[in-house]
Amino acid sequence: MSQSRLSTALDDGLLALPDGNISVMRPPAGYDVSALPRDATEIVHGFYPDYIAWQNAGYGMAQSVADTKTAIVVLPRAKLLARAMIADACDNADFVIVDGQKTDGIDSIFKACRKRLGDLPSITKSHGRIFWFAATDAFADWEAPPPQKGAHGFYTTAGVFSDGVVDAGSALLAEALPAKLPARMADLGAGWGYLAAPVLARAGVTSLDLIEAEALSVACARLNVTDPKVRFHWADATRFKPDSPFDGIVMNPPFHAGRASDPGLGRAFIQAASRLLAPHGKLWMVANRHLPYETTLTQSFRNVDMIGGNGAFKLFHANRPVR
Repeated sequence: MSQSRLSTALDDGLLALPDGNISVMRPPAGYDVSALPRDATEIVHGFYPDYIAWQNAGYGMAQSVADTKTAIVVLPRAKLLARAMIADACDNADFVIVDGQKTDGIDSIFKACRKRLGDLPSITKSHGRIFWFAATDAFADWEAPPPQKGAHGFYTTAGVFSDGVVDAGSALLAEALPAKLPARMADLGAGWGYLAAPVLARAGVTSLDLIEAEALSVACARLNVTDPKVRFHWADATRFKPDSPFDGIVMNPPFHAGRASDPGLGRAFIQAASRLLAPHGKLWMVANRHLPYETTLTQSFRNVDMIGGNGAFKLFHANRPVR
């Protein structure tokens, strides 16, 4: 098995870590930390499935980085979040390492860092790059502000899905919801909470559970949704266990793992919806038109209807989940 960039840099003596604790920021499950001393390494993560994977692997966990000698920024896909993580690392560490794939913009970030700091040591390997530097205040303007209310009237922040705009698929689903909904509702993959208002506006709703894996999105949802009928869950919707089954579910399931399209995520959401619903439960769902979800829907529900859509999206209503 080929060595990772981090292991190569450390094992070949190109990179020497300061003595002290190490914070690895947002590494995906399976990221190679084998070259790091386990007892000095903490994983910092806000994405629940990865958080749990690292926790189950026995690592110390945190949702924010604080007071560390070395911060390793594992570059995320979102450019503004990547910059904010570098600024955060500089604020809380003495030494900063940045590691990422070309497809996630590592070369652009490297160029921007070199523009401010001059030449930086780096290694290119396996379609990516790793580089490092002493912490500095040169990136203070990259710090992410608290969640801000956009022109659409909702709070969002760097790193959340559909930052600053209402997702067109979610808007289409909101318009298609019937005038009356079941009493106990849930939104799987609720994001920053856009669907909450249209769901709560329907007759019959007595409670709404927002289930979202990204902690940044949950924080925004808490600002956007203040109705006491709502409960917030930082959780993996595909593995969530409610106190009791839901009567109805709405969802606009994700279909990307990083930059790669993965329809398996949406299929897992459909299967989760079937499991989470009571026998009389109902599902309303929007999906990109090209995604092949019909088979999973008909395997998971006895009744499935396409209730609308447009050139980009399709809308489904399903009921009577298959057990």
